[in-house]
Amino acid sequence: RHQVVVIGSGFGGLWATEALRKAPVDVVMISGTSHHLFQPLLYQVATGVLSEGEVAPATREVLKKQRNATVLLGRVTEIDIAAKMVTSVSPLGTTVTPYDTLIVAAGAGQSYFGNDQFSEFAPGMKSIDDALELRGRIFGCFELAELCEDPQEQEEWLTFVVVGAGPTGVEMAGQISELAHRTLRRDFRRIDTTKAKIILLDAAPAVLGAFGDKLSAAARDQLQKIGVDVELNAKVVGVDNTGVDIVDADGNERRIPCRCKVWAAGVSASPLGKQLAEQSGGEVDRAGRVQVNEDLTLPGHPEIFVVGDMMALNNLPGVAQVAMQGGKYAAGQIVRRLRGALAEVGADGIL
Repeated sequence: RHQVVVIGSGFGGLWATEALRKAPVDVVMISGTSHHLFQPLLYQVATGVLSEGEVAPATREVLKKQRNATVLLGRVTEIDIAAKMVTSVSPLGTTVTPYDTLIVAAGAGQSYFGNDQFSEFAPGMKSIDDALELRGRIFGCFELAELCEDPQEQEEWLTFVVVGAGPTGVEMAGQISELAHRTLRRDFRRIDTTKAKIILLDAAPAVLGAFGDKLSAAARDQLQKIGVDVELNAKVVGVDNTGVDIVDADGNERRIPCRCKVWAAGVSASPLGKQLAEQSGGEVDRAGRVQVNEDLTLPGHPEIFVVGDMMALNNLPGVAQVAMQGGKYAAGQIVRRLRGALAEVGADGIL
């Protein structure tokens, strides 16, 4: 039977696999984690609203009734386009899996724009581990502020800086504000959590810039109403244990003293994208995403689909809906090919 290999258990990979449940194919999903992460809700895990199990069901549990699907745990290290082989590694060794059709949905990680040292003081939010780390830091700041005797230092513990005014940063800043101004306001005796400062920073001139001027303005107004201080055209140039260094648009340098920082600015696609581009003669954009054809295939390789955060096409945003529709569309293309039909670019897809 036709062998389909899916790399990644995120939205793109899972939706592609499920869409092939009735197809005359065998599907092998290879993922570095044993769970499907509902990444858009990570900010709720980080702020204690949800437990990690509620946003990360086991992939095997999700696919247990799909008889033509097999799940393999492993981190994919190499894709050999010429040999049609995928190499993955696990604690037990190396596995090589052949494919007839490949769907690459390995996602993206956090980007610090060449300043990876910032990650020690400003964790990103791309995994369950990241969210749990942030939960400890956020709640820990309130606890330490309660213990602190120095008013100035107490203010630092009650200042929360979120870097990046995209969807993740906006959601995170809003949820921290909800936590400070509502959820915890009666839980402490020595501090007033409603006086906590939540600051959302971005070097760009708008909040949610990819969503258009009207929605961007509405989002900024809503953030300010719930107590979030939005500071735009502010480039972060330094992050350490006690604060954030910023350069404004006019070149003025300043520092925000704070103990809790969240990095929600920028993503970097899986390095597998670079491998695909080098072997196919294709291109990647600044974020490492692969330029694909309008049917989501790798140029010159109709047997390889790239979906989700690894895909660069028509400036589509890196959100769950695009990944889900891309995965489903790729599965539909595979089924149509197997039926001997010509693939119709855009049919049943995201275009």
